[in-house]
Amino acid sequence: MAHQATQAEIDAVVDRVHEIGLKTEISKGEERTLVGVIGGNAYAYKEAFSHLGGIHEIIPITKPFKLASREFRPLDTVVDVGGIRIGGDEVVMMAGPCSVEGEEMLLDTARHVAAQGAKVLRGGAFKPRTSPYSFQGLGESGLKMMATARDETGLKVVTEVVSPGDVELVAKYADILQLGTRNMQNYALLQEAGRSGKPVLLKRGMSSTIEEWLLAAEYVLSQGNRDVILCERGIRTFETATRFTLDLNAIPLARELSHLPIIVDPSQATGKWSLVRPMALAAVAAGAHGLIVEVHPTPNQALSDGAQSLDFESFDRLMQDLRRLLGSLAKQLA
Repeated sequence: MAHQATQAEIDAVVDRVHEIGLKTEISKGEERTLVGVIGGNAYAYKEAFSHLGGIHEIIPITKPFKLASREFRPLDTVVDVGGIRIGGDEVVMMAGPCSVEGEEMLLDTARHVAAQGAKVLRGGAFKPRTSPYSFQGLGESGLKMMATARDETGLKVVTEVVSPGDVELVAKYADILQLGTRNMQNYALLQEAGRSGKPVLLKRGMSSTIEEWLLAAEYVLSQGNRDVILCERGIRTFETATRFTLDLNAIPLARELSHLPIIVDPSQATGKWSLVRPMALAAVAAGAHGLIVEVHPTPNQALSDGAQSLDFESFDRLMQDLRRLLGSLAKQLA
């Protein structure tokens, strides 16, 4: 719409779209309003709007991921999680254990990462594991421990939800719903998470293209949920020296294609604690809006992913190096 378009003119366009049988998505920027027209070949109907006032330009969105595309929203989306802004100029650190194993361990970790500058506590209460015999998480009791840690430290909570039926339960305790790599194309779960009203952290599938990843985000966005955070966590390649291959290309490319914020999980990507710090710094240098790393008081005793978890001393070194890097980039931690 034009800069001077009135609300009545915007409403007239929206009404006309609905008359045709298509859907609208409104994006209000500082300078102008965009009316996204969703459904079928919407651009073929452009003549139906030629007589309406207030329209500056009709632009076809060529990407299959309409709502996630830069064409729909040129400005960056900033996801506000209780005052923690993800997608802005500051870099957000999310840290904690792979799995919630007990309240004392979780509280020790939460206190430590908060003191070092983390803003979000990660921890799995439901763990989809490759083997059915591996530790699967503590369920709701784990969620309650995460909430207790939040109450004491002020950290926000991000935790994984693995089935549509658990979305309401997890949303009761979590500030951010995490959808893991194995569920990136669980479309029923994507839609249910989108309807939850909670910010969604969407991890890239281990064998998924960037387009498939953004189309998965589209499922969440299509439910009216604008608070989607992308997470690059490594992809499966022919290389076996690391757990996965961290795709640093994905960071600037996703930012070029989409307005959604992107963070990186170097713990899952590398599978080796010694590689987490250098890859975390590389991710931030490439433009990541944040990091999500695994931290455990005693990684050699962890019930899951101990080999890729940082101990407290290693996490402290990462935070020190991160602050130095951000200083050189004229940025800072959130």
